[in-house]
Amino acid sequence: MSEGGAGACPQVFVVDSQASYIKMPPERKPRWGSQLQKFLLLLVGLAMLGIIVEGFLIYKLYQRTEASSSNHEPDLKNWTNPKPESLVGGRKMSRDERRPFAHLLGSNNPMGTNDVVQWTKEGDAVTQNMTYKEGRLTVEKEGYYYIYSKVIMNAAEECSLSQHKVMKETKAYDKPIELMQSKSIHCSTSKPHLKLAEASEDLWNSYLAGIFQLQVGDEIYVTLKNIMKIHGGSTLNFMGAFMVYP
Repeated sequence: MSEGGAGACPQVFVVDSQASYIKMPPERKPRWGSQLQKFLLLLVGLAMLGIIVEGFLIYKLYQRTEASSSNHEPDLKNWTNPKPESLVGGRKMSRDERRPFAHLLGSNNPMGTNDVVQWTKEGDAVTQNMTYKEGRLTVEKEGYYYIYSKVIMNAAEECSLSQHKVMKETKAYDKPIELMQSKSIHCSTSKPHLKLAEASEDLWNSYLAGIFQLQVGDEIYVTLKNIMKIHGGSTLNFMGAFMVYP
């Protein structure tokens, strides 16, 4: 072609539709972030569950405490101020159904016949379902009883025998039965440096206690040899009994 002819031939581009494209991998989010979120949510859930469980346990404990205090409160009131009826175990218990007990204190006139110690029911002394008369406690309910007695004697003489007994009289036997005994021969030694008032007192202490089966109508009492030497005082000398079974 001459230079003055038609223009240059246009360029032709061929597109291959079958050509494969290289795909770029998608952007990945870091896994540690999502795992941390799940872990935090799990901790929050466990904390909330723990709070709910703890609140439930505290509520149940409060209910048990209230029930226990309500069951024991009437017993304490009846001990200090007995009433004809009391609430025990969700029902009213009459006076005759309560367990027998007695606590007697030393009397200002303790000397009785046949060395039987006399007591008083005044002050802090108390009796329930047991009868006291002339130094003797009479049993009104059959069962096992814890019996106790304490006396203090002035054994200031040169040599003296101190004998403390708890006795029982029952319809099954003609003679009294000895339940417990404490015996001691005490010889005091004079000390010149002591004052006359101190030298004239040498106290001897005796305490007896035990569990025994008693029948209805049995009488229990305390005897003391040389009873005139007993050291006076309501808090120093006492006797008592209370049922332990059934």
